[in-house]
Amino acid sequence: MNKLEELIQKLCPNGVEYKTFEDFSIQLTGMSGVSNKWAETGNCVFIDYMNAYTHLKIDTTLIKKATVKNLRQTILQKGDILFTSASEVPDECAISSVIENDIQDGVFLDDHLFGIRILEEYKTEINSTFLNYYFRGIEFRKIVQKAVRGVTRFYISKKDFMKIKIPIPPIEVQEEIVRILDKFTELTAELTAELTARKKQYEFYRDQLLRGNQLNCKTMQLGEIGSVNMCKRIMKSETNIQGDIPFYKIGTFGKQADAYISKETFEKYSTLYPYPKKGDVLISAAGTIGRTIIFDGQPAYYQDSNIVWLNHDESIVLNKYLYYYYQLQPWAISTGGTIPRLYNDNILKAKIPVPPLEEQERIVAILDRFDKLCNDISEGLPAEIEARQKQYEYYRDKLLTFKELT
Repeated sequence: MNKLEELIQKLCPNGVEYKTFEDFSIQLTGMSGVSNKWAETGNCVFIDYMNAYTHLKIDTTLIKKATVKNLRQTILQKGDILFTSASEVPDECAISSVIENDIQDGVFLDDHLFGIRILEEYKTEINSTFLNYYFRGIEFRKIVQKAVRGVTRFYISKKDFMKIKIPIPPIEVQEEIVRILDKFTELTAELTAELTARKKQYEFYRDQLLRGNQLNCKTMQLGEIGSVNMCKRIMKSETNIQGDIPFYKIGTFGKQADAYISKETFEKYSTLYPYPKKGDVLISAAGTIGRTIIFDGQPAYYQDSNIVWLNHDESIVLNKYLYYYYQLQPWAISTGGTIPRLYNDNILKAKIPVPPLEEQERIVAILDRFDKLCNDISEGLPAEIEARQKQYEYYRDKLLTFKELT
């Protein structure tokens, strides 16, 4: 029997008491009369929506400025728990974050957030970090949906929220759960910090390896290496939401296709008109300009001039070398009207250093190792982070499920 099990067996073997928010806390409202948010100057400072939405624990160093009509607003304190109040997605309402560290005096609350503050008489009985872990768990997420209102934009009914009942185990149990879950989150944070450092290291070596070669090899325009190709335009009437072959538009490039074409249409267009070969580097020419993927050879079709590739001889330049050099954005981006677009001429005029094939292979091998470490979801740091996150969520939900005392 571990320590937590011993504490539960000793202190609450028959279940734990459940309380509503209004039993043990007061509700905090976001600031009002707001203007000029996120400006360099203002008459107040505040914790903003994204700080609460993206952090399990509020980063008290990320203080934003704003201007308000009245300086008599809610002043945040250590121990306050903040919640997102509205979103386009119901699941993103009431995402919580706790102010665990000391916070400077006079910090307001974003008008798109609300919060709770544990009443003074309950502060020795309730651990705010424990509550925050509970609020992130699957059990509470199911309960809180009952307080969500809206059709196209969703918000939390503050009145209904305060009537939600949640488990309040003995403080010793709360603190042991916090100790366990903190260890999980600390490990994930360490791995994330390491991943960030590795990505910076990767970018440094990529730039050194690719730009440094300009002094020791010839520079060529991409138009000297090959020609820009694109798939034949597919008519809207030839696509469907279901079908045999995925059709990627600029909005789904590199993601999940939401349109398909028939096998017959694919075979006609892929044999009569330009079509990428396995290994070719596809480039987005609109939307997120210059985003690249390596074509895996699986049957798929791509949206004409919005997704292009360089048809070239790999005895001159390796596809994988091009893939890494494209990350440096060697082309100048032109603008067509108000929509940014990468034109074929810009691609063809882009200059890149072209070292001997042996040197290209060496550079690719080095960058492949970095890329695998930084981006491979099956082996590298992302895979380790994902595994730790799943482990944390499993234990969080397991530890934070309590039988109600009757």
